[in-house]
Amino acid sequence: MARILSLAEAVAENVKDGDTVAMEGFTHLIPYAAGHEVIRQGRKDLFLVRMTPDILYDQLIGVGAARGMKFSWGGNPGVGSLHRFRDAVENQWPRPLEIEEHSHAAMANAYEAGAANLPFATLRGYIGADLPKVNANIRQVTCPFTGEVLAAVPAIRPDVTIIHAQRADRKGNVLLEGIVGVQKEAVLAAKRSIVTVEEIVDELNPPSPNSVVLPTWAVTAVVHVPGGAFPSYAHGYYPRSNAFYIAWDEIARDRETFTAWIKENVLDAKPEDFARHAAKSAKAA
Repeated sequence: MARILSLAEAVAENVKDGDTVAMEGFTHLIPYAAGHEVIRQGRKDLFLVRMTPDILYDQLIGVGAARGMKFSWGGNPGVGSLHRFRDAVENQWPRPLEIEEHSHAAMANAYEAGAANLPFATLRGYIGADLPKVNANIRQVTCPFTGEVLAAVPAIRPDVTIIHAQRADRKGNVLLEGIVGVQKEAVLAAKRSIVTVEEIVDELNPPSPNSVVLPTWAVTAVVHVPGGAFPSYAHGYYPRSNAFYIAWDEIARDRETFTAWIKENVLDAKPEDFARHAAKSAKAA
């Protein structure tokens, strides 16, 4: 059953050096506050997994927390490259980074296979693509019933998955709504999970047709962190800070500028700082 903890407690208990860590959330509900706590606690040698790594993973790579990354697209959405990611791949700064690139469809199917406790996922994909030439984890299997040749990729089974959601109740059941990516599958595939939420309420009362409820037995830790997805958005709570995504391009280009930003806004900051971002964003919306 999920335990309601502080963010420092949740990360200390569930994220260990060398872990495979998935931090999911598509366009919104990206768990920035939790990722910052991972940086503050100095976790090292993490193998990061994410369908669309953007600024948060740029930060984790830039501080040297990552030894590798499995992904299906990497960039600053609507702006350009992830400069800390590029620096690690091209120049091995601050350390070399192992990369394993897949398609979106393969990543989604791999999470689903992990959630189903299967060893691999099959899909109709990679036809005419060059990724199999550079990724040994993209293989082929032949259907025993039809003879069709299909793509196969290993299941994704993180040591820990971290997501952000709108609400949790006091028993640890979690509600997500709006655009839903692979958060559910990523949590179910993981050995442990941390969910930061905007609110903890008495009853979830899912209000929309596409709501997803993660039951308390599937979640390890729930943490109340208002604004925990900023600068991405939380549907129904605050909008995306497009200005920050634009500003990040300049912040991340230079190693010293990046390091100074991390010290001021991550190492010397605390989870409660995100609440001010959320309140300001909600007021402006």
